[in-house]
Amino acid sequence: MGLIHLEDIEFYAFHGCFKEEQLTGNRFIVNLTLETDMDVPAETDSIEDALNYQIAYQLVKKEISITSHLLENVAKRILDALFTQFPQLKLARVKVSKMNPPMGSVMKCVSIEMERKESNKIV
Repeated sequence: MGLIHLEDIEFYAFHGCFKEEQLTGNRFIVNLTLETDMDVPAETDSIEDALNYQIAYQLVKKEISITSHLLENVAKRILDALFTQFPQLKLARVKVSKMNPPMGSVMKCVSIEMERKESNKIV
């Protein structure tokens, strides 16, 4: 087994409960951890045998571009897409951070993190 980390992927998107957030948008940071068996690709040195993290990035990019009220909804869609695309995926963890949230105070970000294991796949 091994872990793939996609770290601090930055997007501009339009998530939030307030109408203003969905009109003006905000910066979002996504961190992704994927657990998969790496024995075969480590031996073959072939992308066909590996969990292709470029495709994982494209899935994240697609899902974050769909406007949602809640970060939980964004994270769930990312997990759904990953487990649909990658049957070899054992575990996925996604953290979605909204930078400078409209909280009435200076705040770096607010984040949610969700995890799903292979046994919790949606069939």
